[in-house]
Amino acid sequence: MSDTPELYRNRAAMERANAAASGLDNVRARCERAAMAWEEMAERLERTSKLRSEREDAAAKAAEQRMLMAAE
Repeated sequence: MSDTPELYRNRAAMERANAAASGLDNVRARCERAAMAWEEMAERLERTSKLRSEREDAAAKAAEQRMLMAAE
């Protein structure tokens, strides 16, 4: 299974539900920390994917420019 931001956000939602269902302060705090960590991982994955896409686009444009210059 591939990691996706949606998967991470679903896990965060599960942890928030666990926190809401818990009657123990320490368990609630642990679940809330876990939810924040899952959200941060989702955001990091989105940022990484965006940067990778931008880098690949720039590389493709540079390769196209090199081909055009070589054809001249």
